[in-house]
Amino acid sequence: MRIAWIPTLLLLITFSANQSADGQSSSDSMPGMDMSHSHSQTQGMHDTQGMGEGAASAMQSMASRHIDMGPHMKMTDLRPIQPGDKEKADQVAQAARAVAEKYQDYKVALADGFKIFLPNVPQKQYHFTNYTYAWEARNHFDPSLPTSLLYEKNGDGYKLIGLMYTARKNATQDELNARVPLSIAQWHAHVNLCLPPNRSEEDVLPRSSKFGLRGSIATKEECDAGGGRFFPQVFGWMVHVYPFENKPEDIWSVERQHNHMD
Repeated sequence: MRIAWIPTLLLLITFSANQSADGQSSSDSMPGMDMSHSHSQTQGMHDTQGMGEGAASAMQSMASRHIDMGPHMKMTDLRPIQPGDKEKADQVAQAARAVAEKYQDYKVALADGFKIFLPNVPQKQYHFTNYTYAWEARNHFDPSLPTSLLYEKNGDGYKLIGLMYTARKNATQDELNARVPLSIAQWHAHVNLCLPPNRSEEDVLPRSSKFGLRGSIATKEECDAGGGRFFPQVFGWMVHVYPFENKPEDIWSVERQHNHMD
């Protein structure tokens, strides 16, 4: 049985592929990033000189975490803290907070052109995506124009918890760092997607499924053998920000990024 969201997913995959239309190859590889199913390892050493005690402690706490991203997500490495990084991240978080205040009522978001991605599929975080903003984010970063708003289901409505910013899939780490410092936040990308030939809900979504972003298939060889269609990377780079939180490690939570599909 085909389900309604598959055409939308395929449209986004096509959009993602077209993000490489700036003259670079769309081969889904990126210098310095492992495109295999092993995830990036976070770095444990950070230069925290010049930071406040609380901020330094938060950064060290973030660096000490080791999260198994599994075969379908990769993340940027944490970089050593540089002068101005905390201030730049704080400016993005403040802009995100202003946007979040505006869109606490999800109906306002819908009226402004945000569309719910997979509205009929139970999710931990629902992405309300503005595809115009997503296109603009390929080459220009404006923290007042997030690609997606992140909501949790709340009865018959939704409760806003965060925002998502994006960059094109072949963006370099330096380009991502210029948007949100990689010493403060880790960007993620969804990788090793195998779409099933019949694209049924039961094949795509459950953790026990072979297919999809929670499936057991994580290589092109396995996908080809299963009759599926393989995508080394789907969508562009993404970073979540939870602006209503107080601590840096909560505002830029790696765990919540990792678990948003659970």
